[in-house]
Amino acid sequence: QVQLVESGGGLVQAGGSLRLSCTSSRNIARFDAVRWYRQAPGHQRELVATITAGGTTNYADSVKGRFTISRDNAKNTVYLQMDSLEPEDTAVYYCYAARVVNVEGAKAEHWGQGTQVTVSS
Repeated sequence: QVQLVESGGGLVQAGGSLRLSCTSSRNIARFDAVRWYRQAPGHQRELVATITAGGTTNYADSVKGRFTISRDNAKNTVYLQMDSLEPEDTAVYYCYAARVVNVEGAKAEHWGQGTQVTVSS
């Protein structure tokens, strides 16, 4: 059973930075994609950033230019560097990893427990 453990959340003032980490109990390079999602109170969970096995990255429009997703396969960890944080970034951030397991495209999906990020104005 794969476990994903997030860390790095906390309280920061607007304009500040945080770096979130998502560490996998298995080889993180085996996943086709690793994503960061976030969910603010009263809102649906939204996709923030994706990094594929090949290193391609994608970002939500709301975080482009401010957030950077990266991976360190040797440490089985994916990072989310968050700069120029805004109060609107306040949410619980979740790590998600998926791997296609058969020719029909079925996926094995895994979620972390989440880490709270609070940005004060």
